[in-house]
Amino acid sequence: MPHSNLTLAQLTRYLHLPETQVRKLVDRNAIPSRRVNGELVFSREEVHRWLEKQIGVSDESELGWVEDALDRSVPAGGDEELVTISELIPPEAVAIPLIAKTRDSVIRSMIQLAVGTGLLWDGEIMTNAVKEREDLHSTALENGVALLHSRRPLPSILGDTFIVLGILSKGIPFGGGFNNLTDIFFLICSMEDRIHLRILTRLSRLLAYPDFLTKLRESENEITIRELLKTTELTILSKI
Repeated sequence: MPHSNLTLAQLTRYLHLPETQVRKLVDRNAIPSRRVNGELVFSREEVHRWLEKQIGVSDESELGWVEDALDRSVPAGGDEELVTISELIPPEAVAIPLIAKTRDSVIRSMIQLAVGTGLLWDGEIMTNAVKEREDLHSTALENGVALLHSRRPLPSILGDTFIVLGILSKGIPFGGGFNNLTDIFFLICSMEDRIHLRILTRLSRLLAYPDFLTKLRESENEITIRELLKTTELTILSKI
């Protein structure tokens, strides 16, 4: 994604919201902005960070809106395509159980799985980037799931976009707040900001789907997990 700015008119088209609604978000300081020569200007990167925060607190209808906005934001003539989550997880990128007992050992184990796919070329850089993101603000959710990722996409060390999944046999403290324990970890390795947000949105919709997490925790192997992801995602998409 080019690190450029958006005007107010461009942002309203990007988000597919009325200008009046975007102005209200700006007036409440809900969406980051600044003025240049008297005109409102929005950084694409800051807008994506804002969208990422909205994903974490949104319900299903709002998540559907975010995903639709991101789908529509693909440049005219672009060929960007998000395959299903199940297709983004290589068979060797699933660990049941994930062997780890601390936050740092979880991150190291997840990165090792990523390196094992052959799609991550520098595990040390990714490890440091993920730890930096967790130090900034934990990606652990109150449902016992953490969505690990770096603050920014790292295309220079990735062969492609993919996801790693690890499930602990017993949850551990991971910074989710309220003394919650975390036992399910997704590591998102994306090549581009928009793709990262689309993956994050789709994953959030899966996690919110009735009984999905219960069935995920009961899954015994990579095959059953992949089938669960595939069928649930198809059900969600059929409602769009």
